[in-house]
Amino acid sequence: MGNLVITINRHFGSGGKTIGQMLAKERGINCYTREIIAMASEESGINEALFNEADEKLKKKPLSVLLGLTQRGEYQGSVLGPESAGFVSDKNLFNLQAKVIRELAQRESCVIIGRAADYILKDNPDVVSVFVHAPRKYCIRQAIERAAIAKDVEKFIEKTDKYRSDYYKYYTGQEWTDARNYDLCLNSERLGFEGCVEAIQRYIEIRFPAGQERS
Repeated sequence: MGNLVITINRHFGSGGKTIGQMLAKERGINCYTREIIAMASEESGINEALFNEADEKLKKKPLSVLLGLTQRGEYQGSVLGPESAGFVSDKNLFNLQAKVIRELAQRESCVIIGRAADYILKDNPDVVSVFVHAPRKYCIRQAIERAAIAKDVEKFIEKTDKYRSDYYKYYTGQEWTDARNYDLCLNSERLGFEGCVEAIQRYIEIRFPAGQERS
């Protein structure tokens, strides 16, 4: 078996990021989220601010997204060079991050949060893909407690999840919340953060029996 990579997509406020960090600590591996942006910026020479503007969202929604049309997805894997007119386009920024994600998967076992990593690594047999969700009321409580968001919390969560959903569909052609895209879909309110970590660990043990994984 190669490097074990756990990808986690999540509703805002569900605790998916925290669960990923807890899982990584328990397994003794790295957890990557916004670090991927810094890596892509350093590798490409493109200002990190441009990556931040397109971080899990579309800066300008294409007509297909606005009309809710189904499409195959824009991700092709190829990266444009500095001489190209599309070097700093949203698509190239995505592809640069995808390149970093593929390099991480080749280099080490790790946890990767968001950024359509499950789709980017869909042909990798050593990937465990997880979606963490929770009822809206729970996400609101968690957002207030953990993110210190106090104003228009529900609207903020709705907007953030819509950004992530549109971003995922645009680059993958798939629905972000479709359970068929993932190995595990976990309700963090029902299981709790530790319970979610335990469920992922148990799944890994069953899928990759002792001696077949690195970490």
